[in-house]
Amino acid sequence: QQSGRRYKLFLKRRLRIDKRHQSKDSIFFRDGVRRIDFVLSYVDDLNKEWEKKVERRKEFESNLQKAGLELETEDKKESEDGKIYFVKIHAPWEVLITYAEVLNIKVPIKENDIPSAVENPLDCMLAPLRLPEKVMHPEPDYFTAPFSKEKQELYLINDESTFFSPSMRNRIVNYILTRCPYGTEEGKKKFGIKRLLNNGTYTAAYPLHDCQYWKKANDPNCDNERYTLYMEWARFLRFYKEQPLDLIRKYYGEKIGIYFAWLGFYTEMLFLAAVVGLICFLYGLFTMDENMSSKEICDPAVGGEIIMCPLCDRECEYWRLNTTCQSSEYSHLFDNVATLFFAIFMGIWVTLFLEFWKRRQARLKYEWDLVDFEEEQQQLQLRPEYEAKCTQKKKNPVTQEMEPYLPITSQAVRFCISGTTVLFWVSLIIASMIAVIVYRLAVYAAFASLMENTQTLQPISGLLTPQLATSVTASCLNFVIIMILNFLYERIAIWITDMEIPRTHMEYENRLTMKMFLFQFVNYYSSCFYVAFFKGKFVGYPGAYTYMFNRWRNEECDPAGCLIELTTQLTIVMAGKQIWGNIQEAIVPWICNWWGRRKARNNPENLYSRWEQDHDLQTFGALGLFYEYLEMVIQFGFITLFVASFPLAPLLALMNNILEIRVDSWKLTTQYRRPVAAKAHSIGVWQEILNGMAILSVVTNAFIVAFTSDMIPRLVYYYAYSENEDLPMSGYINNSLSVFQISDFPDRNKPKLNPENFVICRYRDYRYPPDHERKYLHTMQFWHILAAKLAFIIIMEHVVFIVKFFVAWMIPDVPADVKAKIKREKYLTQKILHEYELEKLKERLCQGDKQATEKEFIATEGRMELSRAM
Repeated sequence: QQSGRRYKLFLKRRLRIDKRHQSKDSIFFRDGVRRIDFVLSYVDDLNKEWEKKVERRKEFESNLQKAGLELETEDKKESEDGKIYFVKIHAPWEVLITYAEVLNIKVPIKENDIPSAVENPLDCMLAPLRLPEKVMHPEPDYFTAPFSKEKQELYLINDESTFFSPSMRNRIVNYILTRCPYGTEEGKKKFGIKRLLNNGTYTAAYPLHDCQYWKKANDPNCDNERYTLYMEWARFLRFYKEQPLDLIRKYYGEKIGIYFAWLGFYTEMLFLAAVVGLICFLYGLFTMDENMSSKEICDPAVGGEIIMCPLCDRECEYWRLNTTCQSSEYSHLFDNVATLFFAIFMGIWVTLFLEFWKRRQARLKYEWDLVDFEEEQQQLQLRPEYEAKCTQKKKNPVTQEMEPYLPITSQAVRFCISGTTVLFWVSLIIASMIAVIVYRLAVYAAFASLMENTQTLQPISGLLTPQLATSVTASCLNFVIIMILNFLYERIAIWITDMEIPRTHMEYENRLTMKMFLFQFVNYYSSCFYVAFFKGKFVGYPGAYTYMFNRWRNEECDPAGCLIELTTQLTIVMAGKQIWGNIQEAIVPWICNWWGRRKARNNPENLYSRWEQDHDLQTFGALGLFYEYLEMVIQFGFITLFVASFPLAPLLALMNNILEIRVDSWKLTTQYRRPVAAKAHSIGVWQEILNGMAILSVVTNAFIVAFTSDMIPRLVYYYAYSENEDLPMSGYINNSLSVFQISDFPDRNKPKLNPENFVICRYRDYRYPPDHERKYLHTMQFWHILAAKLAFIIIMEHVVFIVKFFVAWMIPDVPADVKAKIKREKYLTQKILHEYELEKLKERLCQGDKQATEKEFIATEGRMELSRAM
């Protein structure tokens, strides 16, 4: 009953106010002419800060109007909940052209007359993957030039209201909002919408979506680009279609466009890696029955007769080698000859990916008018926070203008605090990893005892060995710790980057990126590095085991090798991260929006205004793309750094990325407010991070093949120690296990029980037997294998690096046709501008303007001749 009364009151109020019959889904002012470029919202909270907030808003909005912006306020009575005021902002033509010149925005001067590329004969085969031409290329291609107020007749201005796209308009308005002052507090000049949002003066600031995503707007002047993006791009059933990158760039800006271009290209390249990885996996699957090592382990006459030394002190018992039969068979899936081939292949694939991406990026820079953007970057994106906090000024040697700067002493102090904080958190990760290792060492004996004494676990004891049980539970525990540390460190990283006061937006993002990546690198990969390069390498031997902190005995690898454990660790962390990431990205925003709009959905759509609909959506913050890049780069590390242990990693990444593109597009189109358009000419510092990981991946995979897999010891046995010409690998298992005399066990290590009175036990190493004069010292075979491993690492690294650098040298970063187009466009643009100046001079001469001398005329003609020559 109360809900019904509230609804009737709302309906009466809305119908009373809305007498103009304007659609509430409109993106225009009440006059239906002026477009809404930005919306600010606030509430009246009658607390002690209320008067101060009112004064700030009054001053801020007054200064916005002085800057030329036009405002229209929607009273709280008109809002759905009766509490929120909305301030609609429109940028008139004079403001747009003034700031277009300030921001050096490029606008069309002539339609592009360069012939398009020759059609590919395979295009007809790819037709099912294509989108309609109007969706792929929503605008004609133009030659462009930076806007100038004095040369307006030079540009193709057909309609002033549509000449600047909505994304350009909201970028201009956001530039004004971030620099508009609102008064002086505590003797300091205060300015910028960000500060007003932080102190609660305004609750939100956002540009509007152009329509609802599930249906077109009633307004014929609306482009319905959001609806088109949803129907053609953001639905999962369109996963096989290409992405409308030009439309994404037009609607969201170049920065978001370049991210989706990179993600799409990365996913396309993953297809090749996934196919090759799947072939290598199938090779391991089909040759599993031919693996002599697992045959010998499973054979009751061989593995069943080999008694292995206990895997922990006192509590563990002697065990027969054939109890690890199934795990040794599964380890062959990943530890075979194809592993070596795939490791080399991925070293070359990553180079091809990075080089071809540079070419794709160069083409996008040309098509999206970003060729000269790098020079603009430092001038245009000076952070308002830097200008506000740096009170000292000095003369810029280039512009000869006074500008704020941060003294070197202040910078040094801030960097020291920042560096110390990062080191502390990295140390915290290492400490947590050591804690997980201690857990592995401490619970192993418990698992071994539990599995031996529990009858219900006997049926799966062959598959779920104590080593595997320990590895799985430790991996899950490690994943939980990773997620908790990530959650805490994200806030710390943003705080210390803010404290450093970076000068530009690019500098801010680069510093935050390096901090976050360093932390995430150690956080996600430390456990994999431990299993790959440390576990089982410093064990000692029976009677002389090595201990962590002189208490916990170091872990041993499975008799079939540690590679299967590395695969388990990699699968759990990688798959767990991807599943959790998709839940965070898709389900959490959807639940938040559903909860926030549950009341509004009871009201008719025509009474729920466009600015209110967008207000109820989630905010896609300035760091929204940062987290998307970080997620993908961490995934890139999993499929390159440790790919030799898990050939199916690229396939998992491919499936995730196909979903990721649609999840990201869906949430951006349906669950988030429209982000402010921003320019970017590349993926930024992420390119250097990817290059560094590509080089590191060659080293890590060489070490995995050499030290973690069992390939090199098998090859040494095959070529140097095998005595059976018909079956060269027979006897390998017996050869790889050393003999220990049980009577030599010290009391600390000796098992409590020996019911079968075993005399000797075996362990994985190459040491002399107890009856040899060099008792328990390493044999020559151990040194032969070590030398072979080191030689393999050197050879593999050099071969892959030589091929990588040769491929990088062979593939130019910028395609030849793009270079030609850039030169052609520069020439034609200069020609058009010079012809325009020449015409102006002629007009002035004809009008008798004595100031326009013949020297000016000759100089202009000279510039045209120079342009033609160039």
